[in-house]
Amino acid sequence: MRKYVAGLDFGTNSMRLLLVNLSTGREVIEIVEKYPSGRDGVIVDSKNPHLARQNPADYIVCLIKAGKKLSRKMRLKSIKADEVIGIGVDTTGSTPIPVDKNLMPLSFRREFRNNKNAMAWLWKDHTSADEAEEITNLARKIRPQYLSKIGGVYSSEWFFSKILHLARCDRKVFEESASFVELCDFIPALLTGCNNPAKVLRSICAAGHKAMYNEDWGGLPDEDFLEALDTGFKNLRSKLYERAYPAGTKAGTLTKYWAKKLGLAEGTPVSVGAFDAHMGAVGAGIKENVLVKIMGTSTCDIMIFPKDKNLPDIPGLCGIVQDSVVPGFIGLEAGQSAVGDIFYWFLKTFLPEKRKDVFNYYTRLARNVRPGTSGLICLDWHNGNRTVLVDQKLTGLIAGLTLNTRAEEFYRALVEATGFGARVIIERLSEYGVKVDSIIACGGLAEKNSLLMQVYADITGKEFKIAFSKQTCALGAAMFGAVAAGKEKSGFENVQQVQEKICRFKPQTYKPNQSNYLIYDRIYQNYKKLHDMFGIPTYTGNLYNVMKDMLRIQADTIKR
Repeated sequence: MRKYVAGLDFGTNSMRLLLVNLSTGREVIEIVEKYPSGRDGVIVDSKNPHLARQNPADYIVCLIKAGKKLSRKMRLKSIKADEVIGIGVDTTGSTPIPVDKNLMPLSFRREFRNNKNAMAWLWKDHTSADEAEEITNLARKIRPQYLSKIGGVYSSEWFFSKILHLARCDRKVFEESASFVELCDFIPALLTGCNNPAKVLRSICAAGHKAMYNEDWGGLPDEDFLEALDTGFKNLRSKLYERAYPAGTKAGTLTKYWAKKLGLAEGTPVSVGAFDAHMGAVGAGIKENVLVKIMGTSTCDIMIFPKDKNLPDIPGLCGIVQDSVVPGFIGLEAGQSAVGDIFYWFLKTFLPEKRKDVFNYYTRLARNVRPGTSGLICLDWHNGNRTVLVDQKLTGLIAGLTLNTRAEEFYRALVEATGFGARVIIERLSEYGVKVDSIIACGGLAEKNSLLMQVYADITGKEFKIAFSKQTCALGAAMFGAVAAGKEKSGFENVQQVQEKICRFKPQTYKPNQSNYLIYDRIYQNYKKLHDMFGIPTYTGNLYNVMKDMLRIQADTIKR
């Protein structure tokens, strides 16, 4: 009997369904469904640029549409429903959803149908920056251990800051909520027929990286701490959960309803979910000493570290969580709040050319700009800084503009800025004993932008491999679907065995150009001065020489 597994990936703008042949390791069916609501699936507010929500109904609509296509494609390929032995799920995060006692999103109720606060609070919603600061400050005073595994600062992108902001801005939605469920927990519960928030198996990935969950202090933050944030948080802990589970744990089995909608067999095991970047790292082939960069609108950097080795707390990391990526290892998360979003913003805002693909056009022009010749240097904080400063109130910056600056030079400087931000993360990991031997890139940017990848290699001095799969997040989810099915059905005991069977790389790699690396190293020293001056309150240096040094670098490189 042939065996297949399905991976469901709920991203920022669309959901993807991937069917993988476990015998060959090949992806046999790929389906993409765009969310119908909002702007490219994101509900925004013209009066508040920090707001980003999603309509939970979109998840269900896309699942049903994808299911119809899956059924048709399976018939064409003569794949039987019972040959699909497991399902895995990954989603964006932290993306919490206010739900009622029956696990129904509040936005499904008529009274809250058009209320953005009753919808899913997308990962890149930054309306809770003030609340994130409150959580950080309180924890520093009375529960410093809560910050020790998340880099020392709580983020506005994370679970409790969003729930606290909801309590402040819309008390009715907050009080009507029986619980708040991460999207990566909601989808497996939906598929398995769980309609009680208390019975949802919560993801250790979401809980540990975004909700200060750690078994060392009994799971979630204690009730006294939560109530000190807001009196409305009294009894909030009892509405949430006591325990969290790693991906690969069986959340339940597919219901008759969803089996029919997806064209699969009732009773198919469904794995506990996790965040897209973490499963994407697994799908890309993560191993010890390998950094995986999931590159898209933002980037997420993932590494794993053995549980039996001593790992110090690393300031500025988004999380140090056991079992959050590969069970049996400590998962490390870092990242940049905006990368592809920065390029998109620049090209669409300042260069509204009447071309079909302005992105590729200016990328081609930027290839002709040699490192250092523009004299420009940027900070890549257009959507705040996720790592290592963890400060969403930081903004972008450019220095070195003259009356001779060209659009493609500006564009390339933004590309370089994100590369310098990537190098900061690598150096922070290395500083605390986490060795980066090699880097695997995946995601839309890694697939489409060879200029970006070469710049990153030249800036970091590291070789970049590209994951073979275009859908590494969905692929990683499918791998955990195989684990959830059990060894007897799948033939695999753990996800590492599945990786050995499935993970591959593209033949093209990006190796650093030593000459370019030396130029970028000079520019990086100035980037670090800007980074520390604007990002670290105790920094005592000055910026007097930055512009002058950039002019010297420009003059030196033009002579080459």
